[in-house]
Order: sequence, then structure tokens, then C-alpha cells
Amino acid sequence: VMQNRVKIGMFGYGCVGQGLHDVLLNSRGFRTDIKKICVKNKNKPRRIGAEHFTYEKEVILDDPEINLVVELINDADEAYSIVKESLMTGKNVVSANKRMLAKHLPELIEIQKQYGTSILYEASCCGCIPIIRNLEEYYDNEMLLSVKGIFNGSTNYILSKMYNDNSPYATVLKEAQELGYLEVDPSLDVDGLDARDKLAIITLHAFGLFLDPEEIFTYGISSISTFDLQYAHEKGLKIKLVPTVRKIDDSSIASYVIPQFIKQEHFLFNVENEYNGVIAEAAFSNKQFFYGRGAGGHPTGSAVLSDISANSYEYKYEYKKLFQKIETNYTRNIPIEIYYRYRNKEDLELMPFTDIRESYKSHDHNFVVGTLNLEDLYRLRPLLKDREVFLARTPDNGSTAEK
Repeated sequence: VMQNRVKIGMFGYGCVGQGLHDVLLNSRGFRTDIKKICVKNKNKPRRIGAEHFTYEKEVILDDPEINLVVELINDADEAYSIVKESLMTGKNVVSANKRMLAKHLPELIEIQKQYGTSILYEASCCGCIPIIRNLEEYYDNEMLLSVKGIFNGSTNYILSKMYNDNSPYATVLKEAQELGYLEVDPSLDVDGLDARDKLAIITLHAFGLFLDPEEIFTYGISSISTFDLQYAHEKGLKIKLVPTVRKIDDSSIASYVIPQFIKQEHFLFNVENEYNGVIAEAAFSNKQFFYGRGAGGHPTGSAVLSDISANSYEYKYEYKKLFQKIETNYTRNIPIEIYYRYRNKEDLELMPFTDIRESYKSHDHNFVVGTLNLEDLYRLRPLLKDREVFLARTPDNGSTAEK
């Protein structure tokens, strides 16, 4: 396939947009130019001249010369309308917007089919780790058992700092904000929603099932305390936020985003700060581990560049797993063992444990380690929010069933 000349219309010139610009300027053997960049704020000082920018999206969408739209804005609803219009007017798209994709992928796949255009979004999941392309190409016919990992650099940074420096959550959160690691709305990161959206996208490519992100049990790190980290320290464990999707039986998968205690020999034990790690486990190739920066302009920019390049060779996602229809059921009816730190008796009574393996009470802190059904946890989501409780999965014990 001959490489086609790419003329880019770009939306957004924030951290990733500028990162991409740097990466493009330093990329060799690649013929492309950014014709226009559409931004929202007229008064913001920018590092390149005003002639590069426009404030009207039509300038890009109506330009017949522009054959690729690169969408790198924060607002998921605005991104959706830009992406949809681009695809319908014959322009291919590269996007990094996981919120928008997790909400609208079924429709965007239909639009691509109908209009013969394509959208690539490697940069939406795990910074510069090429996980989507690998799921699409390498694992297209291999039977995957599970995909899990650390998908969110900001929460990982917070957990690393708290663990290594013994700092309280509020202090580290502020630090992460000052470093620009957190989304504009930090709850997207710390409540696990960003990781959940990425898990929904990855699930489509790994197992061919569309999950409404709301269907995934998601519990973040905003209620973690120094006591929980102390407990981890004493046992030689770390706490990481680990989104997981896994096969339960021949036709079913389950998924969740929950903090987890990680043993020293685990791949994720040494994934620190803003780094991400993804573990793909398959029937024949066993476990493979991908590691790289999960946040920041240059790493994410490099993933965007990879998609721009692939697009110039007419690469498209084929969604093979979606059309193979092997995994067809989604279930939350699975047992899950958790550590549950709570304040008072009502908090404990709230949880329908089927089995309690360990329990500890003291003047300030109480916790139990026990098993319950994921469906029950899902049902209790709204009630967990305002209580002084924290929950985390216990470490994997080696059997695939528990992972």
C-alpha cells in the first residue's frame, strides 16, 4: 500500500496536541502537515503564531483538502459531534477521547461501515502502550482469558506517592493536580471512571462485547487512608487500581475496576507513578506484559502519531472479535474476595458477605476480609459513596479463576 499524503485538521492544542506537534516536527520519513488547529479560547497565549489557529470548527470540517481530523479536546460531547460529522463527510479520524468512545462506539462503528471512513484511537487507552493494535492484530484469533492492568497514570501516581512517602491522600492529590496529571475534573480519575471507560474500549477489542460503562462495577481510590497502606506495607503488598475483564466460562465475561493488593512477584508491583502496565493472558501465548508511560503530552502524542501513520496506509480496525460472536454474555454473578475497612457496625451489616476469612477490630479501625457476590457490590454502589469505608480486592493466588 502506498502511503497517502495526509492533511490534518486538529481540534485542541492542550498537553496532547502540543505533544503531538513536537513529535510530528521530529518525525522522519513522514509526509504530513497540520493545515489548521481549531481551539476554543481566543485569548490564551500559544507558542505558535495565530495564523495556525481557527475558532470555528466549520473551517476544518468544510475544507475538502483536509482528509484527517485529529480530535484532542476535553469535552466528550463536543468531541462526539466533531467526530461524527467528520466521519459522515468522508474524513478519517484519530481520537484520544476515551469518554466519548466508551459512550458512542457502537454508533461510530456503524457510521464507519456506512460511510467507508475510519476512526483510530490507540491514544485513548494507556498512553503510548499499543494495546488496541495488539488486541486487533496479534490476538485476533487467539483465545484471550483476561486483560487487566494499571490504565490510569494519575491514580497510580497518587497511590505510589502515598505508599512510598507515607503522605496523606489530600496532600498527594494536590501535588498531582499541580503536576497536571489529573483530568480537569479529578473525580474522573480518582473515582475510577477514566479507567472504566478505557476498560470498556479494551473489552470491545479483546472480547467483542460492547459494555455500557455504567454496567461495570467501579470503585476508585478517593476513600483510601494511610491505615490501608500501612496494612499493605505490613504484608509486603502494594495497592494498585486494577481494571480487569476476564472470561468466566465459554461464552461469558465479567469486568470490574477495583483497587487491589498486589504481591511482590506480580507484574504490576513495580509499575509506579504515571506509568501504566497491561497484562494480556491468552490460552496459548500465556501472559504478556506491556509497560510504558500512561500520561503526558509526548507519550500520548506518540500514540496519536502511530495512528496518523497507520491511517496514511489505510489501516482500519476490523473488530474481528465483535463479528466472531464468541463471548456473548456479560455477567456480574461471580464471587469476589475483598478487604473491607469500615467505621461502624452498620457499615459491616451493609455488606452481604457469604464468608469471612479474617476480621480485625481496634479503637480506630476495623476491617474484614471476606467473599461476596459482585452483583451485590454493584447494587450497593450508591450506598458506599458517603461512608467511611474502603474496599480492595485481595491478592491473586495464582488460579486463573480468581484473576
